[in-house]
Amino acid sequence: MLCCYALLFSILWIVVWFLRDRRTLSSYKDKYVFITGCDTGFGNMLAKRLDKKGFHVLAGCLTQKGADNLQRSGSPNLRTTLLDVTNSESISKAVQWVKGEVGEKGLFGLVNNAGVANPIGPTEWMSIEDYRKVMSVNTFGVIEVSLAFLPLLKRARGRVVNTSSVLGRLSANGGGYCISKYTVEAFSDSLRRDMYHFGVKVSIVEPGFFKTAVTNLETIEASLRQLWDRMSPETRQSYGEDFFPNSKQHKPAMVSPRFKYLL
Repeated sequence: MLCCYALLFSILWIVVWFLRDRRTLSSYKDKYVFITGCDTGFGNMLAKRLDKKGFHVLAGCLTQKGADNLQRSGSPNLRTTLLDVTNSESISKAVQWVKGEVGEKGLFGLVNNAGVANPIGPTEWMSIEDYRKVMSVNTFGVIEVSLAFLPLLKRARGRVVNTSSVLGRLSANGGGYCISKYTVEAFSDSLRRDMYHFGVKVSIVEPGFFKTAVTNLETIEASLRQLWDRMSPETRQSYGEDFFPNSKQHKPAMVSPRFKYLL
């Protein structure tokens, strides 16, 4: 009998999940979504996808080249602006620009997507500046952008979507990346509770290992090389001078256990 109840509960849970995921908005008209980190990767693809669905997409790009390329690929409903999430003045300018675009409607959605990964590697190879470099984008960038856009989100009873990572649950390597994604999860949880009263929803997405600029193995290897080369002779000697050169001779799945997680 217990097995029957468990089976029934499982089926009901699947049906509810399926119906929930099939829910869509009746109209995308006058729905404005602001996305950070749209030069490449997830942000770029999301901007194009939402544009095709009929949203008014407001895309923040770090570079003028990224902004121009995205603008040319979209409809008139896709607009771009420059945004450096580590710069308070840049964030303030983006907020003012978005205010001019959305008017009294407010902001339907904010997607905090901008992020960096490098440098990553063994903790002993890092400096405090390496941590600051990553967390200034992935942690404090997310927090400051969210705080700046809350008045517009409250006006529209909108939603915030923060890009975390599976590494926001399991710390697989040293450096600031995993730490920054853990903080995104914690910040999202507290923001969700605080905004519930205002009808603002807060969600996270936790991507795995997708092929983007962030996960480019050549870039990661180049970053590791810089960390290795700047290390003190004493520390490098503790690993052995052939530690890093030998690791590059193997595919990621074939490297030794103590180096496998780097790649």
